[in-house]
Formats: sequence, C-alpha cells, structure tokens
Amino acid sequence: MAMAAAVASPPGTNLSSRHYQALLPLRGRSASAFPNCWKLRGAKIERTDRWLCQAYSNDVSVSVPTNTEWSQKVITLEPYRRGCHIITQKIYHAVPEVKSFQVGLANLFVMHTSASLTINENASPDVPLDMEDSLNKIVPEGHHYRHLDEGSDDMPAHVKSSMMGCALTIPIKDGRFCLGIWQGIWLNEHRNYGGPRNICITLQGVKRPDGRVYK
Repeated sequence: MAMAAAVASPPGTNLSSRHYQALLPLRGRSASAFPNCWKLRGAKIERTDRWLCQAYSNDVSVSVPTNTEWSQKVITLEPYRRGCHIITQKIYHAVPEVKSFQVGLANLFVMHTSASLTINENASPDVPLDMEDSLNKIVPEGHHYRHLDEGSDDMPAHVKSSMMGCALTIPIKDGRFCLGIWQGIWLNEHRNYGGPRNICITLQGVKRPDGRVYK
C-alpha cells in the first residue's frame, strides 16, 4: 500500500514517504518513551516538545527541528579598489550573533551586478593578485562589447560577476563559519570605481540550548 507523500506535521515540515517509513518503528510506543520527540500514531506525527525527533531505519535518518531561528541584515562595505579582497573578519564583525548558533547556515548575497563573492585562499597575498590577473585575461576589456555605457570596465565586470557568483552558503558550526584552515571569504570588485557594496547576510539554524554564545 502506498504511503502518503506527507503526513500531519508542524507548519512548514513535510515528510516524504521514505521518511514516513523510517518513522514506522515508532508506531505504538508510548509518549513517555519519547519525551523529547515527535511520536507516530497511525498516520499522524504529534508534538511532545520543542526538541528533535530522530528515527533510524537502515541508513535513513529523519530529523524534525522545531527550534530553528533566523537572523538577517544588510551591511555596507566601504569602496574597494578593483581586485579581490578578503573580508572574512569584516563579516564576523558585522554579524556577532553567529556566535549564538550551534549549527546552521549563513547565506551571503552581494546586491550588485559588477561585484561577486567567492571562497578562496586566505593566507598568501599573491593569490588575490593572481586571481585578478587571471580574470582580466579571461574577460579582457575592449570595444567589442555592445554595453559600454559606463566605460570599458563596465561589461567585463558584469561577465565576471556572473562567472564568480553573487551568493555564498557557508555552514555554521559551534558559533563560527565552517571554513577550512586556508579558506577565506572574498569580495571581488570588478569595477575601477565600484563604490560602496551592500551584502545581505542571512543566518539560519539552531542556537545553543543553554542560551549562551561561543567565544
């Protein structure tokens, strides 16, 4: 008999038939056996408190978080010269609330069409310089573009922005971005005079259960 694609669940939470099957071992267990979980009764998931329910069936794991929190702000960075710039510490300074998240995701979105974001080397000062040189070779300036309204660097900046991307999603672990030891957050300024740049930062995740923040 086919399972329903979704069962009764908290707002915004849908369980696939595969996940439903993973929860079947919970059928018939008393509520006291799962004081911090969602409990399966027939085809309904009933809430018993705010924490997570995890049920395992072979290699299938189902987690239904009920205490996810969100935070969002738009920051403005001072004008940068053309090139690639490491801004990791500026982002940390702008969102100190990341220290309260135990696990989650950070989304960074640059709100412009002539700048970009990427993750790359955070130690050697030569890497950003070589990256800028490489981008200029891949997308050279010239009069072969139709769109030259704001100068010869205008259209190449749009191309570089699309190549590099305008958004990043970074895991959060124990109050910090889960970056590798040599990884840093880069703002790539593709215009000669780009001006201030706005970045929308969205944090999503589960905060520490004790309400404290990580150092």
